[in-house]
Amino acid sequence: MKRIIIDHSKVTDEILNIIMEDYPDGYTDRDVLKFKNHKGELIEALEIKLGDDIYLVKVGTKLDKAIDNFVEENDEDSDNEPADDLDVDEDLLKDEDSDDDED
Repeated sequence: MKRIIIDHSKVTDEILNIIMEDYPDGYTDRDVLKFKNHKGELIEALEIKLGDDIYLVKVGTKLDKAIDNFVEENDEDSDNEPADDLDVDEDLLKDEDSDDDED
């Protein structure tokens, strides 16, 4: 398994989807790994498993903005699509219509 360190500019939609699934309410300090890179710099990252690789996604305000933009884009896309998962009870609709006729 490879461990790949990436920053917000290299995060793919697939990785952002996994972050949203793993951290639906956002991530906290307890979720963040802290380690030093080969230059001795402190890195804070989320560990995301994708296939045979582990991505260490650097956290910070830029990642937060990337996640916010991703959520907004997906919300806009879902607003334009019809809701196929709604079941309507036709009998209830008929009862409401008949109540209106009685008034």
